[in-house]
Amino acid sequence: MRRFCAGTAGWACALTLVAGASLLAPQWANAGPVALRVKAARAVRVCIWPDYYGITYRNPRSHQLDGIDIDLSNEFAKDVGARLEYVESSFSRLIPDLLDERCDVAMFAVGITAQRQQSLQFTQPYLQSDIYGMTTLASRSIKSWDDIDKPGIQVAVQAGTFMEPVMAAALKQAKLVVIRPPLTREQELESGRVDVFMTDYPYSRRLMASADWVRLVSPPKPFNLIPYAYAVKPGDPDWLAQVDQFVSRIKADGRLDKAARKYGLSDILVAK
Repeated sequence: MRRFCAGTAGWACALTLVAGASLLAPQWANAGPVALRVKAARAVRVCIWPDYYGITYRNPRSHQLDGIDIDLSNEFAKDVGARLEYVESSFSRLIPDLLDERCDVAMFAVGITAQRQQSLQFTQPYLQSDIYGMTTLASRSIKSWDDIDKPGIQVAVQAGTFMEPVMAAALKQAKLVVIRPPLTREQELESGRVDVFMTDYPYSRRLMASADWVRLVSPPKPFNLIPYAYAVKPGDPDWLAQVDQFVSRIKADGRLDKAARKYGLSDILVAK
């Protein structure tokens, strides 16, 4: 772990609680343990996944971080008057990192799934994405979405992402291949060990812009839309309300729209 500075019905139900808590006036009034810790340390620890194109991505050449949630986490730190500390995480480590208090909030477009809702609490969504396939330009086996679930096809997903349980349930004939570090989906696809890998809108768009050997495979109709939000450890409704109020503010004042346009994510923006 490195630190360095810098199912819809479920989340709708959770937002009812957040809306009630958001009536708290000054941001530190009736603060819970996380908010008090942030205030005392004058630092907020934000979990990110630095391999997430368009969201929280570290450029391998410059080693600089960029993405919509790099910009917005900086705005959040300013709003709460705290120094920003990034904690490197991933979707497979997300839940233990939050529950073990290695970070105060996860800000890397965390999909709201039923499984994660059993362990974490979420703000209102600010993005949403479907699932997309990525294959090679030269692929003879994958020409369209209908080719993905066929006998002999190797379908890769990143371990811990919401694509893993979704594709495990959806595939009837193809074989699911779960990719864990240090392996990457791109390496496995380019080497020919898998035929296609499943990803989301932000990752697919940035990969299309940076790799000339890949081809996007889109579903012909909505396949599995997932809302994205920020996640916190349960048990501190005041901290959840504070993070949710931040999402409300950036929707209202244009900061979310500005960041989405900067990274080509306007099409998946949840504006209200």
